[in-house]
Amino acid sequence: MFTDRFSSFICPGDVITCEAGPFTVLAQVVPDDCPDAPDQRQDGFWPSLYIGAPGFIGPGKGFRQRFAEAQAMAEAAMEGWRKGGWFYCGIVLSVSLDGVDLANHAASLWGIEANYPNTDNSYLAEVANDLLPEAIAVARETLARLAAHDVSMEGA
Repeated sequence: MFTDRFSSFICPGDVITCEAGPFTVLAQVVPDDCPDAPDQRQDGFWPSLYIGAPGFIGPGKGFRQRFAEAQAMAEAAMEGWRKGGWFYCGIVLSVSLDGVDLANHAASLWGIEANYPNTDNSYLAEVANDLLPEAIAVARETLARLAAHDVSMEGA
């Protein structure tokens, strides 16, 4: 399990590592190459007053104030993204054993907000931990293939 966390301000290429049994697992921040803006990626990015619309803020007392606050937050997030204050990334896990790379891209998740306003990036380590079982499974499969290949080469 990853016990280290990414810093509160990250850059592409930042990494955290952990030991998982005999394996060393590295989680790296990789820029997402999709150029779409946040409002193109996420239904409901912009708040709405219309029932059934993505981003509907809900009925009830103070809905106009909630709408104004949500609108201001969305505008600030968009402006921050446009100015490069935050970006979308992937968390990519690679696995090695005794310094030998087994899987450079064992597991990944993309389209994650990095340096998003009012966040500390702690959720990026949570993503890495969620991907860890998949990465270890890929590493074990790689080892099994290598062992099978080694056995088949004994008679050569």
